[in-house]
Amino acid sequence: MINPTRVFIDKDLNLTPEIEYLISRVKPIPEKVGDSSPVYDLINQADDPVGFAKKVLYITSNKGALIRQCPGTSYYTCCDYTILHCGTYCTMDCAYCILQAYFHPPVLQYFAGFDQYTAALEPIFQGNNIFRIGTGEYTDSLIWEPVSLMPRFLVEKFAAQDRAVLELKTKTVNIDTLLDLNHNRKTILSWSVNTPEMIASQERGTAGLSARLKAAAKAVSKGFRVAFHFDPIFLYPGCENAYEHVIEAIFDHVRPKDVVWISIGTFRFMPHLKSIIEARSPESTIPYGEFITGLDNKMRYFKPLRIAIYQRLAAVFRQIAPDVAVYFCMEDEEVWMKTFGFFPGKPKALAHMLDRAAADRCGLDNRLL
Repeated sequence: MINPTRVFIDKDLNLTPEIEYLISRVKPIPEKVGDSSPVYDLINQADDPVGFAKKVLYITSNKGALIRQCPGTSYYTCCDYTILHCGTYCTMDCAYCILQAYFHPPVLQYFAGFDQYTAALEPIFQGNNIFRIGTGEYTDSLIWEPVSLMPRFLVEKFAAQDRAVLELKTKTVNIDTLLDLNHNRKTILSWSVNTPEMIASQERGTAGLSARLKAAAKAVSKGFRVAFHFDPIFLYPGCENAYEHVIEAIFDHVRPKDVVWISIGTFRFMPHLKSIIEARSPESTIPYGEFITGLDNKMRYFKPLRIAIYQRLAAVFRQIAPDVAVYFCMEDEEVWMKTFGFFPGKPKALAHMLDRAAADRCGLDNRLL
C-alpha cells in the first residue's frame, strides 16, 4: 500500500533493525533531513498537496505524546478510546477523509522507535485499568504492514499482558504476516465497512467489501477477535437495504461471538472539508445531503434522518447478533434513546460497556472492571 516516489528520513535517527527493514522495502533511497521543513515545502508546492503527499514518506520519531486520548467532540458521547500515535496520513484516497482537512499540510509520517513505544505502554500494562488502544485515528493501521515491523511488534507486545487490547483498524487486507503470531486474543483486527456502492465511488484505493470480510474470516480462523465500524454511513436512495445487506454479509463470514464491538455513525464533516471534496472528487455527491450544523460545528445529517437509518440497522443487529456491543460514535442522548432505548450518560458509562466487551471477548483481567 506504500509506494512512495520520495522518501525522507530524520538524520538524527539511529539505523536500527526496524528502520533498516523499512527502508529496504521502499524506494527510492531516503534523503536525510534535519527537520520536516523540506518535506512540508515540497508538498505545499504541489498543485494537489493532498494527493501528492500520499507519495511522500517521512520517517521520523514522534516528538510529542505517543499515548493520547481520543479528542472526541463536544456535546456528543465519546467512548474514551486511547490512541497510540505511530504515524500520520494515509495512502488510500477516500473522498470524505477527514485527514485531508485535518493536517496542514498532510504528511505521510512513520514514527520509529520501538523502545519509545515499550516505555509508553509499560505503565498501562502494569496499571489497574482496562485500556482500549488503537493506532487508526490519524492513519490506517495496516497500510504499514507490508513495509514495516510495527504491526507485528505491537501484536506481540500486547499478547504478553492482560490489561489492554490493541485495535488495528483498516480498509486494507494487509493481515498475512500477522496471522501466525502469538496474539493471545489481545489484538482486535477491525474493518471500516460501507456499502459496495460507496466503496466503489468514494473509497479509492481501498479493498472491496467482499475482500475485507474474507480477511476478517481468515483472521477469526487464526483466533483473532474482530470488530467493524459503519462510519461514515451515507444517506442515499436505497441505502437502508444496502446497509442491511452489509450487516448480513458480515455475519455470513464471522460468528457474533468473534466480534468484540461494532460502531455506527453517519457522515459528518468540518465545513471546510466540503470545498476539498468538491475540488478533489468533483463527481462525488456526498457533501450535498440534508445537513445542518451540529452542536460541535460539524455538518451532520438532519437528526430525524439519522435516527431513521439507525433504527433500521439496530433492528437487524438485534435479530442477527443481539449479544454484540453496538454503539454510536458521537451521538447525543435523543439518538441513543430512540435507537437503542438507553443512554450511557454517566461519566465513563460507554467506556465501561466497551471495556466489558473487550474483557469478555479478549480475555482481559475482568477484576479491573
